[in-house]
Amino acid sequence: MGQPMPASNDATRKPRGRRLWFDLHSWVGLKLCVLMAFVCLTGTLAVLAHEIDWLLHPPMRVEPAPTHASWGAVLAAARTAHPDWRIDFAEAPEGPRFAARVRVTTPDGQRRFVWVDPYRGTVTGDTAFFNVHRFLRNTHRHLMLPLYIGLPLVAALSIPLAISLLSSLYIYRHWWRGFFVRPRGDRPRRWWGDIHRLAGVWSLGFVALIALTGTWYLVEALGGGARLPSLPEPERLAIAETPIDASPAAIDRAVAEARRRWPAFEIRQVFPWSADGLLLLRGQAEAVLVRPRANVIAFDATDGHWLGHNEARDMGVHQRIAEMADPLHFGNFGGLPVKLVWFAFGALLTTLSLTGAYLYGLRAADALRSARRRDPAAAEHAGPPRPWPLAWRGMMRWRWLATGLLLACAVAWSMAGSTGAT
Repeated sequence: MGQPMPASNDATRKPRGRRLWFDLHSWVGLKLCVLMAFVCLTGTLAVLAHEIDWLLHPPMRVEPAPTHASWGAVLAAARTAHPDWRIDFAEAPEGPRFAARVRVTTPDGQRRFVWVDPYRGTVTGDTAFFNVHRFLRNTHRHLMLPLYIGLPLVAALSIPLAISLLSSLYIYRHWWRGFFVRPRGDRPRRWWGDIHRLAGVWSLGFVALIALTGTWYLVEALGGGARLPSLPEPERLAIAETPIDASPAAIDRAVAEARRRWPAFEIRQVFPWSADGLLLLRGQAEAVLVRPRANVIAFDATDGHWLGHNEARDMGVHQRIAEMADPLHFGNFGGLPVKLVWFAFGALLTTLSLTGAYLYGLRAADALRSARRRDPAAAEHAGPPRPWPLAWRGMMRWRWLATGLLLACAVAWSMAGSTGAT
């Protein structure tokens, strides 16, 4: 009769390996829960920031009409309403019921937005520069800290996010079967564990996308960004002693020429004011998933004469990656329907951060109850264990780091809101 076979090293190694990945997943998720959840939440809300501002500010709301005012008329209306304010640029409306946005600088150096009805060419009002969109953008992007500190700090969260993603695939065996598994409600720990896994499998692709684009932002913050191609300059103009501000007639001539030469070009931004004599039109064309700045046409600001253009299709791989990051990260490439999809997945990602910490608290509470059952005397005067305080305690010193960063963000927000600073 043969001797019994010893346990396979592979058989013992697999549970240990899975436990190691589980511990790593739990550690990253718990220690960074506060900061990660805050960044995910602000990013989720930032997807719909323009729509939130639209609800809050009546000057942004207009009634659609059959015809549109020209770009020259839009800028002329803003100039007429506020002749002492310098126009920085104008942007096309976010949707059919949005006003066109003209960013201006007041004589005392403050930035504001002037809103112009894109159908009738009339000013509907002006609002502060620091709005919901600016608040969410700055808090999500760099926690309102100095850029050289906040930007790499937030972007570096893409690394633990990627670790959480990869470790979850190893921990959750046969995860592809979990898309339609109903949560089991017999115990809170099991219920929330099933919710956590269900949210995780449905958001796998989105988490990977956010981790990749976040890693790219980290590369940019560390100096690895791509430069845009240079624009042509008027041969007869050097840097002008007085900056040139294109007239409405010159703007309309430039727009007409742009549409004639490049029919696929959809204007999204107009820069009429320039120290080097350029009138710039930015927008979207044949290339997909790029920012408006990737497609640009340069004109002579004095007469609207075509000088040259850059197309996103002509960019190299490095430049295209740089231009794709924002549309993919925020989902602002397909209108409101795509934004709503990104918002839903962002909410799932925020839920993952919170439910992961809550699960730690539930496990700690179960362990504490088991210990008290073994020692009834010690548990006689103790209250019931609560998951959230236990999770907060388990974050250890990392909770104070996150709290300090969020307090700094709150102070910067109050200062920006009271002074109108960027």
